[in-house]
Amino acid sequence: MQDSISFGLLCFTSFFTLINPLGTMPIFMTMTSELDVKHRTATAKKASIIGFITIIMFALSGQLLFNFFGISVNSFRIVGGVIFFIMGMDMLQARLGKVKIIESEMKSYVSDISITPLAIPMICGPGAITNAIVLMEDASTFERKLILFAAIFVVMLITYLILYSSSRIIKLMGQTGINVMMRLMGLIMMVIAVEFFFSGLKPIILSMLK
Repeated sequence: MQDSISFGLLCFTSFFTLINPLGTMPIFMTMTSELDVKHRTATAKKASIIGFITIIMFALSGQLLFNFFGISVNSFRIVGGVIFFIMGMDMLQARLGKVKIIESEMKSYVSDISITPLAIPMICGPGAITNAIVLMEDASTFERKLILFAAIFVVMLITYLILYSSSRIIKLMGQTGINVMMRLMGLIMMVIAVEFFFSGLKPIILSMLK
């Protein structure tokens, strides 16, 4: 029971820090500033659903990708750890990813921003995809798989609620509050990155020594 709770907390905290809905929120507000409340809500809902489906698809097809490309889980853990560490460093310095939008293409871009770049790659980025594949490999039992999917669903639900309430949250927290929260999540992500890196590096070193 305790092992399942620990795994569930790992799934939730890692996905929440990697998806980083609080960091996405200011960008979401900027990109949907020309939309009314109804369309902004629909955009947040669609982006969250597409992000959820994409992460689940990568989680389920991860083993096929490993077999097709001849990739080991431990190698993926090391690379994932590096990606998480870099992302965590950016978050620790409160740096938000820049999304370049050509002014002349603004209207056509806004019409479907829920798919890209909101769902992919802002919500479902390389970090979240890597995390899904690695944690799916660690989910050796059916119970763990259910916990993983439930954690992804809860994080996506929270992401939708944050984007839905983004106008109020930004006013309540202010830019300083958002930066503090982002730094905290960045620190957590860097700790997770170290765990992922060494959990992948240790078996490789032991196999080399043998």
